[in-house]
Amino acid sequence: MIAVVHHPDYVAEAPRPSTYRWGKNGAIRDLLLEEGDAVAWHQPAAAPRAWIEAAHDPAYVAEVLGASVPREKERRIGFPVTETVARRAQMVPGGTYAAARIALDQGFAANTAGGSHHALAETGAGYCVFNDLAVAALQLAQEGRRVLIVDVDVHQGDGTAALTAGHPDIATYSIHADKNFPARKARSTLDVALPDATDDLGYLEALETTLPPLFDQFAPDLVLYQGGVDPFAGDRLGRLSLTDDGLSARDKFVGGLALARGVPLASTVGGGYGDDVLAIARRHVAVILRLGRLYRAGWGAGTGMAPAA
Repeated sequence: MIAVVHHPDYVAEAPRPSTYRWGKNGAIRDLLLEEGDAVAWHQPAAAPRAWIEAAHDPAYVAEVLGASVPREKERRIGFPVTETVARRAQMVPGGTYAAARIALDQGFAANTAGGSHHALAETGAGYCVFNDLAVAALQLAQEGRRVLIVDVDVHQGDGTAALTAGHPDIATYSIHADKNFPARKARSTLDVALPDATDDLGYLEALETTLPPLFDQFAPDLVLYQGGVDPFAGDRLGRLSLTDDGLSARDKFVGGLALARGVPLASTVGGGYGDDVLAIARRHVAVILRLGRLYRAGWGAGTGMAPAA
């Protein structure tokens, strides 16, 4: 079975005004429900406030949890932070952490939300309120883990890089469109900036030549995977030209790299934009299913670790 972390608070009513497609997480849930017994569902607890404050400025955390975020910060986020949005913002990092803990036991787990890689210390940005990747990674590092965050979203993981910079047990890798948001990039452990319209072949060549050396140099015992699907050629906010086959090859390469080294992997969603919410949700679900099936088939085979239950 494929371990999937989901909470009802992920599916929130859209605040007004908002340009973010709020139906995506519900569609992801519904498509995974169609998989029946192939999926094992897990419900997370909200991230403790202290964990969030380890990544974000306590004053900003108070603004979010009190649904009193200043208008200028809401404009950077892209929607108002209502009480419903605040509950969701606290739950999602808990889900990413829960997926990581399950992956450490079973090899792989997926959070049906998260990948909020633009949120910074004192503000959210780019549809991201709290940075679940940074919150989870900092807590896992506190528990003695070495965490590699692999971000394949079309946009650079600037917030994640900034919030974990200099931590000896966290490394960040971002492969993204060079000329896309954010205009001002942060410095990841390794950034791979691609020109507009990079296709499957160019993308995979860049990924395959840059990620393995970092993987072997850093030697993580856990990967957090920001599996954004916005490098797809038809994405409204993307500037790359990957096909569905390219996205599949991307995921299988990263998953296979980790699996061959006996390293568990926890995935989040991330970017995917356009008018057809169901099509975007299908791409996110495809990421989860192919990684889950890859680990289901290979976990324990030559890794020295127990297979997933």
